Amino acid sequence: MSRRQLLCGTAAALPLLQLPGFAAPPTALDLSVDLFRQPDSLRVFLGDAEDAAHTGKRSGDSWSAPGVEVAYTLREDKGTLILHAPGTPVRRLHLRWNNRLSNEILVLGDAWERSYGDLAWLPLQAERSLPWYCLLHQANSTVGMGVATRASAFAFWQVDAAGISLWLDVRNGGNGVLLKDRSLTLATVVTVRSDSDESAYETTRKLCRRMVAASSAGKPGRKTSSAPLFGSNDWYYAYGQNTAEGILRDADLIRELSPAGSPRPFSVIDDGYQDKARFPDLQKLAAEIRKRDVNPGIWVRPMRASSSTKQSLLLPASRYGQHRERAGEIAFDPTIPEARRAVLDVFREAMAWGYDLIKHDFSTYELLGQWGNEMGPSPTVDGWSFQDRGKTNAEIIGELYRDIRTTVGETRIVIGCNTVGHLSAGIFDGSRTGDDVSGRNWERTRRMGVNTLGFRLPQNGIFFATDADCVPITSDIPWSFTEQWLRAVAESGSILLISPQPGAIGAEQKRAIRAAFSQCAANRQPSIPADWIHTRTPESWKAGSNQQSYTWLSPDGASPFGV
Repeated sequence: MSRRQLLCGTAAALPLLQLPGFAAPPTALDLSVDLFRQPDSLRVFLGDAEDAAHTGKRSGDSWSAPGVEVAYTLREDKGTLILHAPGTPVRRLHLRWNNRLSNEILVLGDAWERSYGDLAWLPLQAERSLPWYCLLHQANSTVGMGVATRASAFAFWQVDAAGISLWLDVRNGGNGVLLKDRSLTLATVVTVRSDSDESAYETTRKLCRRMVAASSAGKPGRKTSSAPLFGSNDWYYAYGQNTAEGILRDADLIRELSPAGSPRPFSVIDDGYQDKARFPDLQKLAAEIRKRDVNPGIWVRPMRASSSTKQSLLLPASRYGQHRERAGEIAFDPTIPEARRAVLDVFREAMAWGYDLIKHDFSTYELLGQWGNEMGPSPTVDGWSFQDRGKTNAEIIGELYRDIRTTVGETRIVIGCNTVGHLSAGIFDGSRTGDDVSGRNWERTRRMGVNTLGFRLPQNGIFFATDADCVPITSDIPWSFTEQWLRAVAESGSILLISPQPGAIGAEQKRAIRAAFSQCAANRQPSIPADWIHTRTPESWKAGSNQQSYTWLSPDGASPFGV
């Protein structure tokens, strides 16, 4: 099969997708996509705070601009980009393939870190940033393109009626990276196409596998052969007002409701345990949880520095840009060895206490100064840098993730929250793939939870185990919605953690939780979204020939206050 066929198929196989060099039937719609050729143009953006764009001049597989050489080599049905810029700060690369595309195509991308209820198949939007990967769907055919996981650049795609762009952000902080004499492999471009009768969901899974196989790691995410993680997390009923007694009550509950002979469930302590009056002895608490035949887990925020930390170890407040109110949220600069040790010491402390699962949070926000839904095409603002300017943001983050895994070792579970999934694939066991749900307002769970469950589920067991967030079981959320959310998460085969509010767990709730935990432990064929092409919150799900429908909206519709 040719490289061109690998991406787009043949005119016979995909009658509505037009290939370069083939005559289209008069009624055919056109999708001329061929990334296995040199781009039609390549621009390089140099400097620091101000972009200076230079159009590259091509010679074979190489492109040159002032002080910069870029190679785009095509081998084994993938394209690899290598940057050499010995004396020039480089900010971005823009590759462009000119192709005429049908306006009837639907497009899906991923998210920089967590998603925020915003993932969807949408018509062409030239300005839309599509982080990491992109899928195009028309009629019964789907093609996908992405960069291999654990890239050395933040990458996003753009698609418009005249073609496809790939942008590679190689900045250090918000300034150009200074590679000196180092040649850096930035990214590897891969593509897939749907086979006959293959759904868009299955093609997305295939693209995820291809991105992992083409990465430097070349292996799937961790824990892919074990049963999904299940248990409890206190956040959505306690919201930081948790207690040691409450954690043990949760551990007793999930042990009671877990099926006999199943893997041990987890009881995860969330933020709030820093209060010594409520948590006098975290090591003893871990031992008490374990006595209940439950694995202890704990939430940490490793990048956060105390107010007494030396300024020389901190990231500059300028990374927050115009959000001056965030300047007080100080964080370590991991390119400084002493600061990096302080970050890793947070994990060492959790291990010394005896916790088997460590969930770490806030690192992308604290490293780059923005939440994922603020990033758009730029994961950080201009005009600042890490102390070590010789590495890209993606390299710095990827190295930190690998150091975390090395520090924690192979036997403990590591879950990232507010982490960059594409850079943590194959390193962390799990990833919180969406923004917070709610134990107080169902509409937030519908918008955030259901969206990330459906649209990032293709990554489950390939990048890592996906976590669409907890199932809050509280008196503020109608049980009719909670029960559906509990069932949907359990049947998806992803991580299931409940937040059980005292007083909200009766006999009916216990029966439903027991069934959900049994579903997790049995590791049956997972349910997948059947109608995700048409909605941001899939209601129709299927597992093999079994179909399940959910009702996420109340009869009166969504609450306008569910933000």
